[in-house]
Amino acid sequence: MSLQCGIIGIANVGKSTIFNCMSATKAEASGFSFSNKTNLSVINVPDARLFVLEGIAATQRIVHTTVEIVDIPGLTKSSGRSDKGANQFLSEIRNCDALIHVLRCFDDEKLPHVDGSVNPIRDIETVNLELQIKDLESVEKKIQRLEKLVKANDKDAKKGIDVLKVYKDHLESFKNASTAPVDEDDKRFIADIFLLTTKPFIYVCNVDEASAVKGNKYVEQVQNYLKNENTEILIIAGAMEAEIAELETVEDRMAFLSDVGLKEPGVDKLIRAAYSLLELDTFFTVGEKEIRAWTIKRGATAPQAAGAIHSDLERGFIRAEVMKYNDYVSLGSEQACKEKGKFNIEGKNYIVEDGDILNIRFNV
Repeated sequence: MSLQCGIIGIANVGKSTIFNCMSATKAEASGFSFSNKTNLSVINVPDARLFVLEGIAATQRIVHTTVEIVDIPGLTKSSGRSDKGANQFLSEIRNCDALIHVLRCFDDEKLPHVDGSVNPIRDIETVNLELQIKDLESVEKKIQRLEKLVKANDKDAKKGIDVLKVYKDHLESFKNASTAPVDEDDKRFIADIFLLTTKPFIYVCNVDEASAVKGNKYVEQVQNYLKNENTEILIIAGAMEAEIAELETVEDRMAFLSDVGLKEPGVDKLIRAAYSLLELDTFFTVGEKEIRAWTIKRGATAPQAAGAIHSDLERGFIRAEVMKYNDYVSLGSEQACKEKGKFNIEGKNYIVEDGDILNIRFNV
């Protein structure tokens, strides 16, 4: 499933450092304020349930589900209006399904902020403004296209212009398109222009090691500023986690984390949050050769889940044999689930839930 989550932010906030902690594909992290390289990595989604399943059913290997993360070079002021390279980066953002906005919440005299001082609220507003400017351009261009259709007596085009003007006024008031007062049905008029500020966001406060557990004054500023937003705010000490990622064994990494008061790497939380932000769920298949996690869009039917495994399974779908993860773990086997009535046969209309264990019956 080719859904992407993009990492964005002002230059020198630590985006590439955090990307490198998550990814086997290492991006160049430096003190320069500008880079023209976009990095992509397919990242395993940490899921402890796989190891629990392995403890119940012997298998040759376990396979995690994945999410695509894109490290997009840092934005600067007015990048949406003039700089061709920055326009390219805004286009990269357009291709993403959700965004991780990294904010600098640490002081470091050796790494000066591009705007002269650390101020995460200003950085949020800078990035939002650049995205809003680009969206405003897209809305105005579509209005121009629809005006030509209005002259040809296209009544729907007139409705479209009215809706787009709501977005235009909203963006000109320095507000994101996602909060524009538009009916759900009327959002069809922006479906083809992929507005940047309609995308869901996670905010990551990149802090120093001492602030890894409780945050700091900058984190508090971000939390207060975004308190009315429907978003998630994570605290990650990027430089520290980069050191942890270099350790050879899991035991060494966990010992390092324990010393600073953490139970798991912050980037693991970030990966799971990105997966959730993309509205993805996981189901499992359990067998002697492998125990595997599979990705589906939330609300997928059993045949669609079968298609995630192979298109032949979706085309020839007959039924799905379903066990709930908690039932399987508590009872300890497939046979026990059958005996307790926890082994269900489901048809084409069944909506697969996160954690379901499936066996697909099909015929092609």
